[in-house]
Amino acid sequence: MLNRRLIRIKVFKVLYSCISSGSNSFAEAEKNMHYSCEKTLHLYYFMLNAAVALKQAADAKIETGMRKFNPTEEERNPNLKFSENKVSEYLLGNPIFKKYCEENVLSWNGDLALFVKKLFASISEKDYFKEYMERESRSMAEDCDLFIRIFEEEFEDNEALESFLEDMSIYWIDDLGYVLNTIIRNLELLRKSSKMPMPGIFMKEDDKEYAFNLLRFSLANYSKYMDIIRENIANWDPERVVTTDLVLIEEGIAEAVGFPNIPVKVTINEYVEISKYYSTHNSKIFVNGLLDRIIQKMIKSGEIVKSGRGLIEN
Repeated sequence: MLNRRLIRIKVFKVLYSCISSGSNSFAEAEKNMHYSCEKTLHLYYFMLNAAVALKQAADAKIETGMRKFNPTEEERNPNLKFSENKVSEYLLGNPIFKKYCEENVLSWNGDLALFVKKLFASISEKDYFKEYMERESRSMAEDCDLFIRIFEEEFEDNEALESFLEDMSIYWIDDLGYVLNTIIRNLELLRKSSKMPMPGIFMKEDDKEYAFNLLRFSLANYSKYMDIIRENIANWDPERVVTTDLVLIEEGIAEAVGFPNIPVKVTINEYVEISKYYSTHNSKIFVNGLLDRIIQKMIKSGEIVKSGRGLIEN
């Protein structure tokens, strides 16, 4: 589920929180890290469950129409294509998906039910949905294509959805884009193979080790690496140095020292990219220049040891 960049971001946030609060408790940091990672997985299954919620909204609309005293012809003989779509049926028949959603109460009930009802009404008026409903063909591929479009167009930059998510968890807003992209990729897999992976928190076991070792190493060596950073910014105007930049650079040093198999170029590029989203406009220049300079000095002094082709190139 979590890729290495998102892991780095989560370590950065936990580390920044620890520094801001003055806490150096490894147990507390690891607890917060695990909770943050788990909440991303919750968001994945919650958003995937929107496919079921939309199907249920369609079912409810059909049932309401048929119960009318004087239903129209369309209400008496509704088009069941979306209501019987194969994506929602697949999810409802998947025991892993159902169990995870039930155990973690990841449903679109309560106030969210009204949001789904309004969303389905809006989608029903879209040309792409009308064209889908008019086609007589029914297939997993066609249904996947529809939901890929729904997840691409209806959930991105949806202020109402973001407001709900923010109220439900402070962790969810930042992760929404990544989660939606992951769902879309997995829908594409379902389209091709009629099977969808039901992910855990980490893609591989060594990603879990990487995540918690990076957090521990960054926190354990924070004072030491911050001293190195200060030595290298002696000529900088303190008002131009942003705390988030310093934390990112410290984490980058920790990764360069503690993970000999990760190329220097990868480490520097990753923290420069993260700085574009979590710091100031000019941070990428500062992070790139300072992190590169410090790492090169530490390679020369033997504090950073890389072995293998391409691991020390920058």
